[in-house]
Amino acid sequence: MTMINETHDPALRSWVASANLAGTDFPIQNLPFASFRRQGSDESFRGGVAIGDQILDLAAVARAGLFGGDAGQAVLAGAQPQLNALMALGPSVWSVLRLALSRALREGSAEQATLQACLVPQAQAEYGVPARIGDYTDFYTSVHHATNIGKLFRPDNPLLPNYKWVPIGYHGRASSIGVSGQQFRRPVGQTMPPGAALPSFGPCKRLDIELELGIFVGTANELGDPVAMAQAEDRVFGICLLNDWSARDIQAWEYQPLGPFLSKNFATTISPWIVTLEALAPYRVAFERPADDPQPLPYLDSEANRQRGAFDIQLQVGLETPKMREAGQGDATICRTSYRHAYWTVAQMVTHHTVNGCNLQPGDLFGSGTLSGPTLDQAGALIELTAGGKNPIPLPNGESRTFLEDGDAVVLRGWCEKPGAARIGFGECRGTVLPAR
Repeated sequence: MTMINETHDPALRSWVASANLAGTDFPIQNLPFASFRRQGSDESFRGGVAIGDQILDLAAVARAGLFGGDAGQAVLAGAQPQLNALMALGPSVWSVLRLALSRALREGSAEQATLQACLVPQAQAEYGVPARIGDYTDFYTSVHHATNIGKLFRPDNPLLPNYKWVPIGYHGRASSIGVSGQQFRRPVGQTMPPGAALPSFGPCKRLDIELELGIFVGTANELGDPVAMAQAEDRVFGICLLNDWSARDIQAWEYQPLGPFLSKNFATTISPWIVTLEALAPYRVAFERPADDPQPLPYLDSEANRQRGAFDIQLQVGLETPKMREAGQGDATICRTSYRHAYWTVAQMVTHHTVNGCNLQPGDLFGSGTLSGPTLDQAGALIELTAGGKNPIPLPNGESRTFLEDGDAVVLRGWCEKPGAARIGFGECRGTVLPAR
């Protein structure tokens, strides 16, 4: 479990001036990774590191030959079109690279002149999915979301008895995962309208969002080799924002007995930037479980996880309608919550996923599940915020929404801040709904 070190010092300043501005998502204490190229170019995608409003181009850094040893190896791996090779190198190498970049980007660094030529403005960049995602598993780690949804789908039995014992998840579709800026068609499928005798087919009428975090796997485990809690976080490269778009009317008809299928596989949007667990070290908090709830079974428990296994990541959902866009208005905040409310931790997800010998691969992605907080204004899905569509959400321009309409854009944001530590952020995760085909 990564501890605080010199890279977290809140007094550090960068020679990249924008990294020192109050409120930036990308100070020198963050240094997240993405896959990018210059907008509109035919350049190859390559790995980059965010610093202020700039991207440090790892392919250019590799050509400059500034770093040797493990840091040099990591730069070469990160210079590839996607980050899988870097993810496979493991936490000790990731940490060496982070330290080398931190020192080289600090004020007074001898590498400044060389690295200045390796910067690309973020305003001139376009992003790719940061890794080749072989497999995608979506978990269900918010007990508040599970209870709220359960009340809508199963009023007499909202929280199934296994929920507080086992991290629930299902295997999702990796091919339709896109990066921020993704536009997708409203899904179509079968639904069973209330009171109908037969299902109907057509565009989804209850299109929803799910405010989640994405957890990228780093190093692999062999088939048949479980990952214990003590080593679980060593397998995790970092965390991004994730919106698991959901067709609720399709889901209600299809989800029994095997769970979501067409209601979830049409689009999932992630933010381009992956924030490493090391960068998040100052924002670890205790994993809390109500005393009268079942405590985790021994294979899902550890003292380290109890003391520092959760993360206080602030999360926000913004909604932008076409009318708001035409008027030049920003998106309206409809939800604000924190990842610290999750019922299961990152380490518990990794350990449970592998306890039966399942082999994870570099670049595999976990979804946290919708991260609703304990009150309804902290709910991370429209179906919760509107009580199943009964209570529309009023927007500042006089419009309202129960579910998403064509042309709506949703923007997820995440950040961490507290006294005595540098504020770090995740950037944005934006997606837009297009009309059904």
